[in-house]
Amino acid sequence: MRWIQPKTLGYETSKMTRPRPAKRWLWCLAAMLVAVIVALPAIATENPELRLASDSWPPFTDEADHQRVAVDLVHTALERAGIGAATTVIDWKDVENGLRKATIDGSAAMWHTEQREKTLLFSRPYLENRLVIIGRKGSDVAAKRMSDLAGKRVAAVGRYAYGDEIGKAAGVHFVNGRNDQDNLNKLLAGDVEYMLVDTLVARYLVANQPEEAATKLEIGSTPLARRMLHFAIRREVPGAEKTIAAFNEEIQKMLTDGTYAAILQVGWIRVDVDGDGRTEVVALGDSVGEIPPGSVYDVFGDAPDAAMVAPEKQRIFVKGNVYEGWAAIPDAYKGPAGVNDLAFKQGTTLFTLKF
Repeated sequence: MRWIQPKTLGYETSKMTRPRPAKRWLWCLAAMLVAVIVALPAIATENPELRLASDSWPPFTDEADHQRVAVDLVHTALERAGIGAATTVIDWKDVENGLRKATIDGSAAMWHTEQREKTLLFSRPYLENRLVIIGRKGSDVAAKRMSDLAGKRVAAVGRYAYGDEIGKAAGVHFVNGRNDQDNLNKLLAGDVEYMLVDTLVARYLVANQPEEAATKLEIGSTPLARRMLHFAIRREVPGAEKTIAAFNEEIQKMLTDGTYAAILQVGWIRVDVDGDGRTEVVALGDSVGEIPPGSVYDVFGDAPDAAMVAPEKQRIFVKGNVYEGWAAIPDAYKGPAGVNDLAFKQGTTLFTLKF
């Protein structure tokens, strides 16, 4: 039987083959869903998760359930940029081999060298490692340069690119250790006179293990070596330059919005926020506390412009604005909820060593 289309529409068609408007819409939707499903593998291939690797170097790098502030900083910045990443913890020699064989894309925490730059793209530095010496209680830790320790045994983590300050120190007998815990064991056992350690580690020790630090250790205050820490990936990784650029942008935002300090658990940080050559003290949140900041962590080393400035005269960055001194900060930002020292998370211990 034929179906007669009203003449006003001007055409004929079969009732059995012509879909109704609702069905046409459903067919279109189904076709779109199929296209999306088919495209997903291609999208995943274009933007694969970065395969990063580091060795165990607490509190900077380690497994996910341990202290690893450098890895957390890098992963957070990449995640904010929409880039997936996973870090595997292996021996450092295996990290280097993996980069050479392209089974690893990069590392969250690397020191820059000219040799590495031939095959790797480095981010801008996002943290500075400042190495000081620690000795047993009563030791002389007043050394101003590594060569002052000539004739002494100094524990250092093996295979790290410490730089010329360490590598070319004449007369110093370096003893390789697996990590800071291993080096501390050597120090307390008398196998070495000193150990090299990052100032951030020393800061955590003093804050979280004050009794052990005070009774068993002497901690130097002068950095004997400085190395900038970078995120690095192989140049051949697809989109490597865009990835590094996106990382740099997000880290800068993290320095000013409190994310950086929260991951490091250092409360106040000092950094050049606006790139004008002068440093600012950055508050963790919207409240700055009741008194000017006392303990401030210098992200990129001691700031010469802030060395002689009284706490109440420091430039302070709060909620997108720089204030010239404590008195200039609006009272709305002042209160007991602020941050004034290292241990701003009560009861939280980021890093400990066994004595």
